[in-house]
Amino acid sequence: MRAAEAFRVALDALRANRLRSALTMVGVIIGVGAVIVLVAIGSGAKQEVESQVEGLGSNLILVVPGRVQLGSAPTVSRLQLSDASVLGRVVGDPSRVIVTLTSGEFARVGSREEFVNVVGTNENVPQVVNRPLARGRYLTATDVDTRRRVAVLGAAIADRMFGDLDPIGRQIAIADVRFRIVGVYGEVGSAFGVNRDEEVHIPVTAQQRLVGVSRIDALAVKAASAGAVDELQGRLLDALQQRYPGEEFSAVTQTQILGTIGRILGLLTLVLAAIAAISLLVGGVGVSNIMLVSVRERTREIGLRKALGARQRDILSQFLIEAVLLTTFGGVIGIGLGVAGSAALAAYSPVPAVVTWWSPVLAAGVSAAVGVFFGVVPARRAGRLDPVVALRSE
Repeated sequence: MRAAEAFRVALDALRANRLRSALTMVGVIIGVGAVIVLVAIGSGAKQEVESQVEGLGSNLILVVPGRVQLGSAPTVSRLQLSDASVLGRVVGDPSRVIVTLTSGEFARVGSREEFVNVVGTNENVPQVVNRPLARGRYLTATDVDTRRRVAVLGAAIADRMFGDLDPIGRQIAIADVRFRIVGVYGEVGSAFGVNRDEEVHIPVTAQQRLVGVSRIDALAVKAASAGAVDELQGRLLDALQQRYPGEEFSAVTQTQILGTIGRILGLLTLVLAAIAAISLLVGGVGVSNIMLVSVRERTREIGLRKALGARQRDILSQFLIEAVLLTTFGGVIGIGLGVAGSAALAAYSPVPAVVTWWSPVLAAGVSAAVGVFFGVVPARRAGRLDPVVALRSE
């Protein structure tokens, strides 16, 4: 039997049982669609994290106490404000070093109260981090040196506290201490699960007085170029270890952060895809079951074909093509639904979803392979039928 004729016969057999063929494809459709959607969610989450890290600025090195490892307990910081000057000399430009001291506090304006993330920092943030101001100014060196009680609000805090009023020049009480607002950030969204629009920046010296400590939590350094990051990373650690013998510090680059998070999200994507693939397996079992029923129903037809000269491989190829067509058609429909579902998620929900080119190709290949794998047993059973026995069956 020619391939074209076998294809036509298989297509006619599927059309003759439209409802049964459609129901058989449901498992494959769900499996393929679920694989594409879940892979799109994983890929979208990875791209979202990458954009958040890159959006902080370029060539950044984050210096923190202790060893940065997943699951490790936080280390009490011994870093001091004077360490910024030391690292500034290592970098060769003190304006490329920022410090941070963070705490959660209640902020109040009139009768409105919000819990905010208060970040004590220095005047170098605009030179190191990509974060534009919507209005007003940022902190100055004088603000830091004199412990001036001034604040720069995130966009969400400014909107909730003041509404349509201009916050510049007004006051906000942070932990019952009044600060004068000198600037408002533009909207930037979240990074690593923290809403940066709900931050309030104040001078690090004022933050130290507010929380009653003399330390800082971390430093961030901007290298002169991407090629200087690795070399500068080692020099920063050497400088700190000379100041604090026996203490351990970590200098983490954006590339290292992205690599760690990328591996985690990649593993998560594979797990999600594997879970979704279970429905493909269920769909394949359904295809095999329906094909076995089809072989049983068409036993006399198979006997007649073999009596007229059809070979075993002709019968086998006919039923194998039917199984592959079932899963291929289901795969194509599943791809369409999966791409449409991913686009809907990205457009109408906060869930990031990006369809990568390889996921539909892989889904189509897997669905066809499922047809071959689960169609072999029914096809071989049909091909091995004895024509005399088949013709005598009722």
